[in-house]
Amino acid sequence: MLDGRYRVQSHIADGGMASVYLALDTRLDRDVALKVLRSDLAQDEAFVSRFRREARSAARLSHPNVVAVFDQGEDEGHMFLAMEYVPGKTLREVMRAEGPLTPRAALDIISPVLQALGAAHRAGIIHRDVKPENVILREDDGTVKVADFGLARAVSAQTSTSQTGVLLGTVAYLSPEQVERGVADARSDVYAAGLILFEMLTGSKAFTGDSAIHIAYQHVHGSVPAPSSRVSSVPAELDALVALATARDPDQRPTDASDLLAEVRKSRGMLSPAELDRRPDGPAAPGGGASTVAVDRTSALPVETARGQGGGADAGRAGRPLPPVALPFDQTPTAPATVFGAPAAAPPAAARDGGPWRWALLALVLAVVAAGAAWYFLSGPGSPTVVPSVAGQSFVQAQRALAAAHLGADRVDSFDETIARGTVIRTDPGAGTQVRRGQDVSVTVSKGPERYAVPALVGSTRTEAQARLQSVKLALGKTAQAYDERVDAGLIVSVSPRQGTLLRRGAAVDIVVSRGRKPIQVSDFTGKPATAAVDALTQEGLTVDATRQENSDTVPKGSVVSQSPASGTLFRGDKVTLVVSKGPVLVAVPDVQGKQEAEATKLLTDAGFKVTIKRFMGGIFGTVRSQDPASGTEQPKGTVITLVIV
Repeated sequence: MLDGRYRVQSHIADGGMASVYLALDTRLDRDVALKVLRSDLAQDEAFVSRFRREARSAARLSHPNVVAVFDQGEDEGHMFLAMEYVPGKTLREVMRAEGPLTPRAALDIISPVLQALGAAHRAGIIHRDVKPENVILREDDGTVKVADFGLARAVSAQTSTSQTGVLLGTVAYLSPEQVERGVADARSDVYAAGLILFEMLTGSKAFTGDSAIHIAYQHVHGSVPAPSSRVSSVPAELDALVALATARDPDQRPTDASDLLAEVRKSRGMLSPAELDRRPDGPAAPGGGASTVAVDRTSALPVETARGQGGGADAGRAGRPLPPVALPFDQTPTAPATVFGAPAAAPPAAARDGGPWRWALLALVLAVVAAGAAWYFLSGPGSPTVVPSVAGQSFVQAQRALAAAHLGADRVDSFDETIARGTVIRTDPGAGTQVRRGQDVSVTVSKGPERYAVPALVGSTRTEAQARLQSVKLALGKTAQAYDERVDAGLIVSVSPRQGTLLRRGAAVDIVVSRGRKPIQVSDFTGKPATAAVDALTQEGLTVDATRQENSDTVPKGSVVSQSPASGTLFRGDKVTLVVSKGPVLVAVPDVQGKQEAEATKLLTDAGFKVTIKRFMGGIFGTVRSQDPASGTEQPKGTVITLVIV
């Protein structure tokens, strides 16, 4: 039982940073997945602090394709996350069972993955560890879920190089900038998503090796191969899509997962149903008895279907045939020689022995070669053509125009402040240039104005804010400080411009860092009127308790007898206690009229009063004629009572 709430029921899996268990949330009566961190990570205070912040960020994500984070806690040294329990298979398990997927199935899986990543990117959260193990296909309806948002950042500093399996599994999907500089932004997730798409289409990872260093080196110095180089039936449009997502230069990739999703939908629209449903063929294709993943077109959810054994109905759905290979000459001794595919007559005996036929045959061969060369350079693939003007068109339109001119299109994306996104800016060679047919033309397509959204910075440190801004190509501007009653000292209180504002590359974002709670110097109001003391202390933001009262012979009624604390420093909301004077104790004046002087004086002094004597006519009788103040009135102790003696 964890945290008095989660009853562990069974073990699910172990990973590099945690073990996962199925548990029952006894409070809400629902199944949850508990991710319990390794004990060495849970004992690292710096990691625990970062883990909690990242868990809170992940918990704010609400999307149907994101594995929800319900709770985070600690119980007797066990740090854990309570997450949505998703029964099903990881994408890794699906690919191991199925091998290469059809283009339709691969696109139907990658689309919800990108929707989940896009929601995170809009919230300023980078996944940093996108891989098939973090993609789950729910067993009941095939819904695609992405797990472990933001947690890679928390564990990155703790990853041990000795954990070979974990490191290899992660390095296979790391972007070049993560390997070289240790930084990641939304485009790093895009790169990893492109590698997952490659793997679904081919059934194999783009880069493999015996060590993490070898794999990382390939990411930095090599280009991801075209999927069709592994599985020949992969359409060229998907080759281009994978190349766009996995460009080594982050600036050449879509800016975030939502942009890549738009490209996925464009590429899908360019494919026919037959191309989408074509079963993989080539070296990586599954055998005749393997099963493949098909996708429900209405729900875009993967559904397993059994593939037939051998021929039958499946025979008509085989992949495209391999192109024929033409050899210039047949090497078998008994076959007649061929030149450019046309059979040549067997040379007569005179030709073998020499004579005019030998020279005639040589002249014929030279004539054929000359005719072929003339055709190649004048009207064939080597003939000249002119680069058409495609500026202002979409890339698809430009591709068609270049294809009509027998030219290829090599797309290059670039930001532009004036030309709309998706519109061709220029070509290289430029329009009107004469080039050879079959040549590739570099087509620069506008990515629109280069703008970057201000990420979520409130609650982070200045150092963390600077790193986040650099990761989205923004700069840290002015840093101000201000007291804040709710934000701890050293954490950011506010930013300007605010989160989500789109700014030019390199634009500065100003931050205000909390100095913590504002200290309040306490003033001493002892002996001063209580009403004035309460007003002054309340205006300072302190809470005042002035309900206690006591008599005082020295402090006037309604003034402060004592104060706690009477000095020092407090914070807003702290309490100050005042004791308010009720004035001195009052005593009833005894009636001494008619008594003798000595007796009257003793009665009054015993009651706490002072006595003054005035004698009338010498006071020969020694009897009290009158007293002032009068008897029965209440007077403070120490009051002087005047007696008139006759």
